[in-house]
Order: sequence, then structure tokens, then C-alpha cells
Amino acid sequence: MTKRATTDRRPRRERGSLNPDDILDRAFELAEEISLDNLSMPLLGKHLGVGVTSIYWYFRKKDELLNAMTDRALQQYENAAPFIETDDWQDTLRNHARTMRKTFLSNPILCDLILIRGALSPRAAQVGAVMTEKVVANLVDAGMSIDDAVDTYSAVQLHTRGSVVLQRLYDKNKESGDEPGAYYEHLQIAPDTTPLLAEAGARGHHSGAPDDHNFEYGLDCILERAVRLIGAPPKKAAAKKAAAKKAPAKKAAAQPAAKATAAKKTTTARKTATPRRTRAAAGTE
Repeated sequence: MTKRATTDRRPRRERGSLNPDDILDRAFELAEEISLDNLSMPLLGKHLGVGVTSIYWYFRKKDELLNAMTDRALQQYENAAPFIETDDWQDTLRNHARTMRKTFLSNPILCDLILIRGALSPRAAQVGAVMTEKVVANLVDAGMSIDDAVDTYSAVQLHTRGSVVLQRLYDKNKESGDEPGAYYEHLQIAPDTTPLLAEAGARGHHSGAPDDHNFEYGLDCILERAVRLIGAPPKKAAAKKAAAKKAPAKKAAAQPAAKATAAKKTTTARKTATPRRTRAAAGTE
């Protein structure tokens, strides 16, 4: 269950001793105790030992506070995410995805701010774009086209973040007591009705669950596809090559038709010329 806010007050602060960094520090501290959903400006004021109006001098509303918290959370995430290297892109991209997932799962507030809340300040949005640009640039240097690099990293992000969000929503529902579990826990699997799922489940496979096995399997599929993309010829060059192969075939198919047309014209010309010669001969006689 989510902890309720404590009513104990800290000693009153001296005037002028409050600053934005202190507010953010205490906001994260309080959010870890009572959850981000239950965080409020009045509760934060009590936690800081100041009147709520003192907070409003720095953050005029809760959304501004949450945006500032998101900026700080994104910095933490940026520092935690390992860099993707061109020479070893496959292993470093795999490590990047694993670390991203581990970081979010181990820090629910980070997950709630960046993935679930979803609202980014202009600064946070720019940081996220620059991080993505660096990854795409290294994948292009490794041999991918720009389109394939963007698609590959998008797939990694969606797979990783989707897995994290499903697990986080499951945890939030259990904490609140609203739901007893996730949908995949309530699937009616039995040997007589779903023998294949029952057999796989007995070996530890759970369809649709955001567990380690399913995460690693999906990540393997994405990276194997990416390896094939690097080994494949560029799409435009492949299309030109295919078109070049089709051209001789079309030309060869057109030749018999052209010959047949020419032969038909010759025959028609002969038939037309014969009566003319006959009439000319009759006139001579």
C-alpha cells in the first residue's frame, strides 16, 4: 500500500533559507514516501517546514514543480544510460536497453515522471532529442541507413519502455489495491483447453508478461533484425538492381511480339498489292 503523508512537521526554516534545489530535494524525498500521485504543494510545504506560499515564489503551480523534477530525473537517466559505440554497436545497444530498463524499474519516481506522466519541459525535450540523435548517428556509422537506424532505436525504446510501464502499472495497481493483478495472471490456461500454453508455462514461459525472459527474447529479435539490415544492400540500390534484372526480360518478351507485328504487316501488304497487279494486267489486254 502507498504510504500516507506524515503529519510531523520539520522545524520552521529561517527566512531566505529556501531555494529551488532544496524544494526539489524534498519533493523527491516526499514523493518516494507517498508516491508522485499523492504529492501536493501543501504537503510539500509541511515537509519543508514552510508555508505553501514560500514554494509558490519558485514554482507557481504543481506542473512547474513536476517539470523541474522531470528535468532532474532526465539528467539522472542520461548519466545512467551507457553510450552506444559504433565499433561494438550490438553489445552496447543491448547493454543500453538493459540499463534503461533496470534504471526505470529501480526508481519508480523516475519512471512516473519520464514515462507515465509524459510531459517534458522544453529543456528536457531537447536533451532527449540530442540523446536519440547520438544513438542514430552511431548506428549510421556502423553501416545502417538513416531510416533503419531510426527504426531500430525506436523499436528498442518502445520495447524497453513498454515493458517498464506494464510492470510499473502492475505495481501501482497492487499498491492501491484496485486490481489483484495483471491480465496475463488471469488467463485461463489448462492442459485440456490450452495445452501448448500450459506446457510452455510449466517451463517458465508467460505470454504477455513483462518479465526478464520476454524482455530478452524481444530484444534479441530486434538486434538480429538490425544485424541483417546492416548486411543487406541499401534499399535504393537493391531496387535499381531488381529493375535492371527485369529490363532484359521485358526486352526479350517484346522481341517476339515485334516480329509477329512486322510479319502481319508484310502479309497484309502482299494481299493488298495482288489485286492491283491483276487489274493492271486486265487493262493491258
